Amino acid sequence: MRLPRTRRLVYHPVCMKILITGGAGYIGSVVTEMCIDTGDDVVIFDDFSTGHREAVDPRARLVAGDVGDAELLAATFRSHRTEAVIHMAGFIEAGESMRNPGKYFLNNSCRPLGLLEAMRQEGVRKILFSSTAAVYGNPVTDLIKEDHPQNPANAYGESKLLFEKQLDWYDAIFGIRHAALRYFNAAGAYGGRGEDHRPESHLIPLVLQAALGRRECAEIYGTDYPTPDGTCIRDYIHVRDLAQAHLLALGRLEEESFHFNLGNGLGYSVRQVIETAREVTGIDFEVRETGRRAGDPAVLVASSERISEELGWRPEHPGLEEIVASAWEWHRTYPDGYGWRSG
Repeated sequence: MRLPRTRRLVYHPVCMKILITGGAGYIGSVVTEMCIDTGDDVVIFDDFSTGHREAVDPRARLVAGDVGDAELLAATFRSHRTEAVIHMAGFIEAGESMRNPGKYFLNNSCRPLGLLEAMRQEGVRKILFSSTAAVYGNPVTDLIKEDHPQNPANAYGESKLLFEKQLDWYDAIFGIRHAALRYFNAAGAYGGRGEDHRPESHLIPLVLQAALGRRECAEIYGTDYPTPDGTCIRDYIHVRDLAQAHLLALGRLEEESFHFNLGNGLGYSVRQVIETAREVTGIDFEVRETGRRAGDPAVLVASSERISEELGWRPEHPGLEEIVASAWEWHRTYPDGYGWRSG
């Protein structure tokens, strides 16, 4: 779905040389496309453990590697004369992190130290980090602000929080400026790029797969939460709006390090998402109810007031129907996703 642009935002200076880890992933591929469209020279650094070669923007240079490989990263920084890094490589499944926490601490907290060491060695002094609302845990306020207590409810959130703390130290000691962008629920599709995780665990693609007949049913994990309809409430943000925030944040890194929430400030329950998907698709797919998943907070809704006031960013496509419709168009066009490649 081609989305209209409703206003002009002031992005960072064009023609920056940027390295994007995880640029073959869902959000990373959209951020890559928008950076290149803005005039940046981009290198994608990805090990394809979860990303797709088919999602890689052909205008970007591609380096296959692990973010823990400081030597390869340093060589890439030198050859590309990298000015900034957008770190988007990481595992993202909260439920899995409660079954296999070591996988998450190793990949999300330990391996990226190789990235920071290569940046320090080669004098790269700017990094945007794809963090998460999961660093907050169960909210104690209706809208979560950046100063909300950080008490992750799962190992995934803790692994991201640990890397945020590492960034704070590398800023204090080595002057590496960073932005931790705490995503709420990225969703939707843009520019022929959509959501295709293997296995899939995100709600919107799961219900759309059920509508396509690619999945037997959609499942609701828990119906006894303290919410109006008993199901979890989440804040969904269009992937294009999310990508725009990265372009704005790069320019701010000239001045200081910071943390921003990225969400709509609107919460939708699992049942509301399912009903919206039925309306958008016109298909009455089967839904089954099952028990809660470990580590799922009842409600996660963002306050994005800070980034709005300081950078002028506001979601241009906040409506749940619009988000689901863009995702539905992508899934109908690519019912098998990108096609799986193991390496």
